Amino acid sequence: MTQPPSSPDPQPDSPLDPLTRMQVLAALGVTAVMLLLISQAWLYFDPAELMPVRLTWQDGLLGVGLGLAITLASGVVYRLWPAYRQSADTYLALVLQPLQWPDLIWLGLLPGLSEELLFRGVMLPAIGMNSLGIAVSAASFGVLHLSSLQQWTYVVWATAVGLVLATGAVLTGNLLVPIVAHTVTNLLSSVVWKSRQRQTA
Repeated sequence: MTQPPSSPDPQPDSPLDPLTRMQVLAALGVTAVMLLLISQAWLYFDPAELMPVRLTWQDGLLGVGLGLAITLASGVVYRLWPAYRQSADTYLALVLQPLQWPDLIWLGLLPGLSEELLFRGVMLPAIGMNSLGIAVSAASFGVLHLSSLQQWTYVVWATAVGLVLATGAVLTGNLLVPIVAHTVTNLLSSVVWKSRQRQTA
């Protein structure tokens, strides 16, 4: 989830049906398990090795900084691109509206771990730690965020974020960087959105 920290009311003409809290949490859990299984199957059939996770302060801080930069950039794109703003508002309302505050931890961690494991941990090394690998993993990451054809602008943004995360992984050779960046982005965006929704309620 890589949406901006802004919060107008949900679009009344949204083509997506509202979800309940349990549906959102179940979808998060099922998606995480599916991505884990795909990652394991890929590693079983492909000799490419999983990108390592090295717990270092430097790369951890780099991931935090990258997550902050992505969140700030998303706010700028949100203000400058009306089509993306509408798409992001629809997606945010669909996913975040039914969730309670403690649920945001899962919203940050589960996609941050499972999506990064597949797209940057497995797919990127398998295709190549180069521009082709970065492009394919980023495009696949973007398509994962397609909830409807009307949400194409959100897919464009998710693909751009995927390019940044994949580049960070290639430059450091450490899966920790995109995991932390992805988790920080999800948590910050979610907390800011929920806070502003409560203020305008």
